[in-house]
Amino acid sequence: MSAPFDPASAIASELSLSHTSVARTLALLGEGATVPFIARYRKEVTGGLEDVQIAKIAERAEYLKELDDRKKTVIASIAEQNLLTPELRARIEACVSRTVLEDLYLPFKPRRRTRAKIARERGLGPLGELLLAQGRGLASREELAKPFLTAEVPDTEAAFAGARDIAAEVVAETAEVRSDLREHALATGVVRSREGKPSKDEKAKDHQKHDAAKFKDYFEYEEPCKAIPSHRLLAIRRGEKEGFLAVELAVDRAAAIDLVRHRIVRDDKASLAAELDAAIVDSYDRLLAPSIEVDARLVMKERADEQAIAVFSENLKNLLLAAPLGSKRVMAVDPGFRTGCKVVVVDEKGDLQAHEVLMITLSERGADAAAPTVEALCKRHRVEAIAIGNGTGGRESELFFRKLQKDGRIGDAILVMVSEAGASVYSASEIAREELPNEDVTVRGAVSIGRRLQDPLAELVKIDPKSIGVGQYQHDVSPAKLGRALDAVVESCVNRVGVDVNTASVKLLHYVAGVGETLAKNIVARRSEVGRFRRRRDLLEVPRLGPKAYEQAAGFLRVRGGDDPLDDSAVHPESYDVVARMAKDLGVDVRGLVGNAALSDKIDPRRYVDDARGEPTLRDIVAELKKPGRDPRASFEAVGFRADVTAIEHVEEGMILEGAVTNVTQFGAFVDIGVHQDGLVHVSELSHRFVREPSEVVKVGDRVKVKVIKIDRERKRIALSMKLAIKQASAPPTQQAPNPRPQVAHPVKTTSSNTSKAPVKPVGSKSFFNSPFAGLKIDRDKP
Repeated sequence: MSAPFDPASAIASELSLSHTSVARTLALLGEGATVPFIARYRKEVTGGLEDVQIAKIAERAEYLKELDDRKKTVIASIAEQNLLTPELRARIEACVSRTVLEDLYLPFKPRRRTRAKIARERGLGPLGELLLAQGRGLASREELAKPFLTAEVPDTEAAFAGARDIAAEVVAETAEVRSDLREHALATGVVRSREGKPSKDEKAKDHQKHDAAKFKDYFEYEEPCKAIPSHRLLAIRRGEKEGFLAVELAVDRAAAIDLVRHRIVRDDKASLAAELDAAIVDSYDRLLAPSIEVDARLVMKERADEQAIAVFSENLKNLLLAAPLGSKRVMAVDPGFRTGCKVVVVDEKGDLQAHEVLMITLSERGADAAAPTVEALCKRHRVEAIAIGNGTGGRESELFFRKLQKDGRIGDAILVMVSEAGASVYSASEIAREELPNEDVTVRGAVSIGRRLQDPLAELVKIDPKSIGVGQYQHDVSPAKLGRALDAVVESCVNRVGVDVNTASVKLLHYVAGVGETLAKNIVARRSEVGRFRRRRDLLEVPRLGPKAYEQAAGFLRVRGGDDPLDDSAVHPESYDVVARMAKDLGVDVRGLVGNAALSDKIDPRRYVDDARGEPTLRDIVAELKKPGRDPRASFEAVGFRADVTAIEHVEEGMILEGAVTNVTQFGAFVDIGVHQDGLVHVSELSHRFVREPSEVVKVGDRVKVKVIKIDRERKRIALSMKLAIKQASAPPTQQAPNPRPQVAHPVKTTSSNTSKAPVKPVGSKSFFNSPFAGLKIDRDKP
């Protein structure tokens, strides 16, 4: 009888964490607690683990549980064959990797009719075992083969050919051999790619030639497995999948065969040593090499996926936590040329107040005709900010509004360029139809642009993260893994900021710890039915929202202007009693304590430690009392673009420009400098110091100064440098034309569909100017 499954020890060792912390965290997860709740309100239990660590514990525990279930299946299968030994059972139960488990199970799996199986059917099993036994002083080959000769095995050579087939299969199914070869391939192997074979379809040749050009830098390419970064591997795999590249994992064959010999050969002077060696060579060439290449490439793909997902997750986190403008009345503009600009006005809550289609960008006459309408809308709705989408026609629209601003026709409204990425996806979604059922997709898209200026988190959660486009090669990684990771990021951001239960959308509530889709809909339905929630505990009246869900969610839901000031804070209702004691000890009521920093400074958290709360939680409570409901996001600050630089034709080498980081990849950072194409700051141009990961230096949403170092106008690519801009902080006035009004906030551009257009040069190419990634074009019109 095997011992009960206990993953805590393995996880603690793998993640270098305390066994006690891991075991307690697993217990909380087993009771239905969520990652955000555990990280925020159970610090004493976990020893202060952060949400990322808790999420890793949960992920690894799920993997080990699935592995444990698989172990039971494997043991049962081998036992049914009467081949399970105590030693084999112990090895199976001890393994912590699915790969190792499958290696152990391989010799016992039901199999197709292999050459070795046919040889065994012909009675050659004992002769194959004789090869593997490596004995000395045996009879001649003819004498050894004689007992096995039949009509199907007519001579000595046929007998030993079958014996070698049996030995080769045994060698190929030896777990240690497979493990050694996998490690060897990953440590010393080389990824090689060459141009794929052209299509035989004449009609497809021209199209294929055009698409193949995207991968031309990989037509003669190689790089060590252990050194190739995620983005290059994924680019090569995409080229292979689309038929433009032929790819192999090249391994030193002689060294690999020596590794097998080292594991198998015990006596190189054995009577049948030559036969066994021939079987080893055949086993490697015919069985092991193809299988190990598949295994090693799968491991590399998993690693590349992890790196790409990590990049995407970090970018998404920074995007979602971008500074909000806040509750302001906003005019939003979805620019266009032929069909006009869609102009909407939303109030402080993001509700649509008015919409128009104006021909702002098509002609000067159209702009003149549109000006009075814009002026009237701004006055009637007291517009405080104008959000202009950064797609086609964005800068032309911005110039129109700047002229109105200069003429005093839009009051004090600030102008802000806002990313359109994903707006079209939202406008056609079911969520948009529910929120704006009577409006068409163009109006919905413009409303989304305005709302994401007010609160990027609240609006962007309505869009599939993969459509926002702040990753690299997201369409080439595992969709399931990417989806889980991005959902975790959104959940973390939503709960970190907190949610106003009386204004939040169903989608935003969906990400609150313990809520989910059904309860989110029930909360909104209850709100519509009876009006605003006055207290957190009113949530218990929501259908199907029981004590457990309330425990998980309450601390992250805010009731603004309600009956209890603590309901608008991150203090959990389970700790309201201790706040009441603190207030009483200070001689005030709770309302007099909340938000009073001077009184809060007088509180000694250690005085209130009890069985339910420890010092970490009490310190959090005191900090929250000082600034209740504080938003962890930064204050809003827009980016100022050069007023005279609105298209790539205006960009010149040597210019020092201000911009906003729109995407961070492993090879550099993309920066919006106010023209339709984003520029690229290659990793080598981010800093004067060595930079291993661009995320060490910049993040999505950062305001940066860059210097233009190269322009490829034909391919619309702009290469930028941050370190050169730092050197020349005081540029001549002609290079830094003043721009008195803010222009851009948290812009985002899609790069996923374009990154394969220009793969990097092979290892050894150190010239940034020659790198195909230099100034990679970002097409803002693609979602």
